[in-house]
Amino acid sequence: MGNFLKGILVGLGAIAPGLSGSVLLVIFGLYQRTITAISSVFKDFKNSVRFLLPLLCGIGIGIILFSKLVDHLLASFEMQTRFAFLGLILGSIPLFYGEVRKNGFHKKYYLLIVAAFAVGIAVFGFNKDLFPQVTQPSLPQSMLLGVAVAASYIVPGVDSAAILSALGLYNLWVHSLATLNLAVLLPAMVGAVAGVLVVSFLMNWLIRKCYTPTFSIIFGLFLSIVPAVINESCVLGWNTKTYVSIAVFFVGLIASLLFSHRSKKA
Repeated sequence: MGNFLKGILVGLGAIAPGLSGSVLLVIFGLYQRTITAISSVFKDFKNSVRFLLPLLCGIGIGIILFSKLVDHLLASFEMQTRFAFLGLILGSIPLFYGEVRKNGFHKKYYLLIVAAFAVGIAVFGFNKDLFPQVTQPSLPQSMLLGVAVAASYIVPGVDSAAILSALGLYNLWVHSLATLNLAVLLPAMVGAVAGVLVVSFLMNWLIRKCYTPTFSIIFGLFLSIVPAVINESCVLGWNTKTYVSIAVFFVGLIASLLFSHRSKKA
């Protein structure tokens, strides 16, 4: 039941701007168990499914429960909503940082955090299209789309929209979902399944062999996408919208810090 309830919050993270479900899995201390269960699903099917089923059910319900709410809030109160999410995200940083440090940490790992942050800002902040936009994909390109989507959701701190845009696949992904283009989506699903298994296996191996360097890089990437929560709609001024935005920012920040404090004690 605990994993099911955490899964609901992870579902919120999957649709909230600037956050991701995988980051919340790290904060909840479930990320390593999740990718281990996915990567060993064929070796230990019973135990893997026993752990994954309530978590995935919670994630699905969380996405369903919060998707329309978040969409409505962003459409009607975008600035206030983004400031609230910014507060929640900033408040989660201490707990995430604690996860990075829990298996031994040296000052040299700050270099990895800074390097990952710089790379993340370059890729996510400037959001440059490294490749031309794909409109008529081949079969391998459709499968690559699925792999990219899976990888961006599994690796914490990675902005899926930025990754897909850089590969020239974002417009294709959005349009294919909107039009239910099965010619693209079916191969993408095959690529996504393969991507989930391969990336989970790789992340599981990296965490087991070099936990702190891996999480230092993940933490740096996470920090690099935090500024993306605030966009051009978030213009401060001497008005009610600004006052409410600042108020909900501190509400989100305090709530997140209190949650982090309780999680540490637990």
